[in-house]
Amino acid sequence: MALIEMLYPEVCCLFGDTFNVNYLAECEPDIEVVRTGLNDRPAFLTRPVSMIYMGPMPENVQEIVIEKLRPYRDKLQEMIENDVVFLAVGNAMEIFGQYIEYEEKKMRLPGLGLLPFYAVCRMMKRYNSLYRGSFAPDDAEEIDIIGFKSQFSKIYGSETGCLFKTIREAFPEDTAHDEGYRTHNFFGTFLLGPVLIRNPYFARYLLRKMGYVQPHLAYEKLVTDIYRQRLTEFRNPEIRY
Repeated sequence: MALIEMLYPEVCCLFGDTFNVNYLAECEPDIEVVRTGLNDRPAFLTRPVSMIYMGPMPENVQEIVIEKLRPYRDKLQEMIENDVVFLAVGNAMEIFGQYIEYEEKKMRLPGLGLLPFYAVCRMMKRYNSLYRGSFAPDDAEEIDIIGFKSQFSKIYGSETGCLFKTIREAFPEDTAHDEGYRTHNFFGTFLLGPVLIRNPYFARYLLRKMGYVQPHLAYEKLVTDIYRQRLTEFRNPEIRY
């Protein structure tokens, strides 16, 4: 049995990202999901958790979320170092870094300081793109990753800890970089929406990290057929990113 704690789903849910956790719970019926609200005491303080999940939030909520988690910074650091799985989607991963710099406001918001990168948020420059990359599991062949990005921020100082190796995206050459951040079992990505439904083999990898030796994929034929069809489309050089 595994426990997934979803942090602050009332505000960290911009792009249907809560369905990442819903899908994992469909894959393994013995998974328990705890949805911790902004005014709740986190379950990870008193119970062993298999995964901490956080989805993207409005930029003006980031400070609130950081201050809610700051009293638990040491516990979060302990969990990261002890290989608890973290999945932070969209701008959620920024709060774990050193700081977030809001360019137009000329403001720097201290993060939790758990990870080495920092983020720069440019609200007048939204980056939109299809995304294709690859992921190298610890014990298997590389898998293709596909998705969609729509972001105001980029992270810097993460070059030695990228999550996905970028194959193609729409960013100009001078702004392109490998995607996301990984350390231990912390996985942070700017890909949005139901990332795990869209990338079922990555979902299976995370389930293994949560302790399932032979994880089951819910609706396996359906999600893998859709994944392969979309991957074929994303490989087409005529597709505009």
